[in-house]
Amino acid sequence: MEVTSHVKWHPLLSDPTGKRTDKPRTLGKTMVIDKGMGIHALEDLLQTAGDYVDMLKFGFGTSPLYTTQLLRKKIEMAKEHNISIYPGGTFLEVAIMQGAVDSFFDMVSFLGFNALEISDGTIEIERTLRSELIRRAVDEGLTVITEYGKKCWGSSIEVEQLIETVIIDAEMGASLITIEGRESGKGVGIYDENGGCKDAEIAQVLDQVPSKHLLLWEAPNKDQQVHLINTLGSDIHLGNIAPADMISLEALRRGLRSDTLHLGKEAEDIGNWEI
Repeated sequence: MEVTSHVKWHPLLSDPTGKRTDKPRTLGKTMVIDKGMGIHALEDLLQTAGDYVDMLKFGFGTSPLYTTQLLRKKIEMAKEHNISIYPGGTFLEVAIMQGAVDSFFDMVSFLGFNALEISDGTIEIERTLRSELIRRAVDEGLTVITEYGKKCWGSSIEVEQLIETVIIDAEMGASLITIEGRESGKGVGIYDENGGCKDAEIAQVLDQVPSKHLLLWEAPNKDQQVHLINTLGSDIHLGNIAPADMISLEALRRGLRSDTLHLGKEAEDIGNWEI
């Protein structure tokens, strides 16, 4: 058979689940954490997996460590692929501590970020200030992703507090509320000291939030991604994904790895399949 550019894999081979949608997606969003990619690394990521990246976060407070020219170029490249790109919430916490919130917002606008993460993972932020920051970001045309949970080892979810946070943040205009998992995925939030999921807490959260689709689960490790997808469905939002893991995660979502093969549709009669 002559191979031409318009020939594609059969839909049941490219997505056995039949559930994945193109961007802009409302379900099954994926956030990549950028801990220092250069232009060529980002270009490679976008070329190979740009269709599957919905959000890209400059981890921690790394944004000012790039030259302004380089940072603006990375932001521009991401936006060309319909990606929400934003500085890590820790950087806004730095701005709050340093009394430089106005300057922070000015630079976010100047650089061309189209989203913002608002968190209190390290410092304490009063509810009134959190709400003010969400409203300000929304008013400036930014997509707002908030975060719940502390980054310190051994921190856990206070379910009632989380539910209240999700409800108020969403009312203020936040698109997603991230469940803290750090880049290690161990000893914090929904993960125990070995990185295992605390299923009882997850179930308690899902039983009370208005919608599971308001939540973005930080899941840096493959076992966590598998468990959450198998437990909560392939259409959940996942974050803190390493750039090198994007294609493998998308394969998990589509039932193209042994760990999630059961998510794919089964043929009514295997014997009728063409070989």
